Amino acid sequence: MYSAITTAIGTLKGPLHGGANEGVIKMLQEIGSLDKVDAWLEDSLANKRKIMGIGHRIYKVLDPRAPHLKRMAQILCEKLGDKKWIQMSERIAETMLAKKNLHANVDFYSATVYYSLGIPTDLFTPIFAIARTSGWTAHVLEQLADNRLIRPQSVYTGPVGLKVVPVDQR
Repeated sequence: MYSAITTAIGTLKGPLHGGANEGVIKMLQEIGSLDKVDAWLEDSLANKRKIMGIGHRIYKVLDPRAPHLKRMAQILCEKLGDKKWIQMSERIAETMLAKKNLHANVDFYSATVYYSLGIPTDLFTPIFAIARTSGWTAHVLEQLADNRLIRPQSVYTGPVGLKVVPVDQR
């Protein structure tokens, strides 16, 4: 278990996986304001710069997690009275979909959510790892049960509709 979780955390190293949401915030800060988004994107696309948080290795359509985080970002920005980050993000996502047929991924909107919550940028990846730990643990337990690797495209075939038994009743 320790090796598996340590390895999983290690795979989040770098700017394109675990650090992608950090890259999104840096990108938004570099752009600075909604009125600069279009020019920044034009320049970036012309110079073949990566647009952080756009596109995904597995999801060639909209990442199913992205709309949920987008809505959370919209709500947070509304409550905080600072819509700048979500407005910039929405403009980037719309433009990239129209120009490159690339969708925003989970990192794209999680960046605004984390940032709006006041979470320091260097903690984005650890929070992402914490959220995934239960899934990683389930994969390890499933693999140990039947020595089968779990692939991202795997279809869950286990029991459904199980009731959670409170800890004090187990």
